[in-house]
Amino acid sequence: MRGAAGESAIPVRGAGGLKQPLPPLAESDWRTGVAAAERLVQPPAPVREGKPATARAQRAGTRLYAIDGIRIAAALMVAVHHFAGTNRSNQPGNIIWDRPVSDIMPNVFRVATYGWIGVEIFFVISGFVICMSCWGRTPRQFFVSRVIRLYPAYWFAIAFTTAVLVAVPGVWERLRLREILLNFTMLQSGSGVANADGVYWTLWAELRFYLLFMIVVAAGLTYRRVVIFCCAWGAAAMLAPVSKFPLLVLVANPEGAWYFIAGLALYLMHRFGQDLLLWGILAMSWLMGQLEIGHRIDSVEHVSSWRGAVLIFTVFLLVMVGIALGMTDRIRWKWLVTAGTMTYPLYLMHYAAGTALINRLHDTMDPRLLVVAVIAGFLVLSYLVHRFVERPVARLLKKGLDTSFARLRNAGNTA
Repeated sequence: MRGAAGESAIPVRGAGGLKQPLPPLAESDWRTGVAAAERLVQPPAPVREGKPATARAQRAGTRLYAIDGIRIAAALMVAVHHFAGTNRSNQPGNIIWDRPVSDIMPNVFRVATYGWIGVEIFFVISGFVICMSCWGRTPRQFFVSRVIRLYPAYWFAIAFTTAVLVAVPGVWERLRLREILLNFTMLQSGSGVANADGVYWTLWAELRFYLLFMIVVAAGLTYRRVVIFCCAWGAAAMLAPVSKFPLLVLVANPEGAWYFIAGLALYLMHRFGQDLLLWGILAMSWLMGQLEIGHRIDSVEHVSSWRGAVLIFTVFLLVMVGIALGMTDRIRWKWLVTAGTMTYPLYLMHYAAGTALINRLHDTMDPRLLVVAVIAGFLVLSYLVHRFVERPVARLLKKGLDTSFARLRNAGNTA
């Protein structure tokens, strides 16, 4: 996720280096109505909380360890929810525990019912990190970075999950071979084909966000353009449900748009400082987000309360505001970097394979110990996947893609 679920906030060193906050407009910029309109979305004055603009620009390129911590916490929330907090796992004769999980471990169930909010947290972090990591990059660099980040672990996860479902039959229905092969493209949702693992639905939302944001990357990321993108996308997301126009709904992604928009606004706060416009975008994101949270509870989850879920989401946004404003800059625990690298593989692999394993082992040990053991096993596997699959395959993919784009560029200069 990312996606997911997403990636760590890495130093931003684009082709043009770190971008500086925009200076205040001169009096001559008021000569036309266009210039006056542009002033409305300029960043605030170059000094905030006693810190010069250059210091903020330097901080905008540093790694944010706290985001790595939030990412791994969100991934663990989702895993615990899938293992011990879903409506499916609380039904008599369910495929995971064979009896309601609320009867087996009621306290764990009550907490785990809220773990699904980790997906919304992933989406907000994705908006923040994508804006941060591609600032100053070209569309080609953005495309390559997304491919090498998303696909290596995803390809392994499909092969791993399929192998587990073959070895542990009777829990989840396996897709046909041609459907599994199509899943390797990550475009199966657009082709009307089921996901090899149910959690992959979030990748479709991430991909649509990337395609939309590519427009801004191609134009060149600036404070003004990102703000306009947030407002335009938000308007489309509000209009899409009532338009009854499938293409608009597909592109606008009203179920996830406002979470990504919140992340974008938070990054602008981080890079340029806070202002009323950014607070307004964030407030609108919260208002629309709480509505979507209610819809998800009513239509999908059925296990948690709206108040509890909104409280968790609100606390998370406030923590992200603290990160954006530099309140967590002193957090530099190296182990968070390692934990952050495990987030994406953990998310991709835990659900179908993990619940299949619990189905076979739930009578062999205490259920709480079993949940801990399964999650611990997937954490170890996720680290190994990152170390021995993601990193080497990403290097090969980057080398191959860079060569391909160089050939494409050179071919355009020849007859």
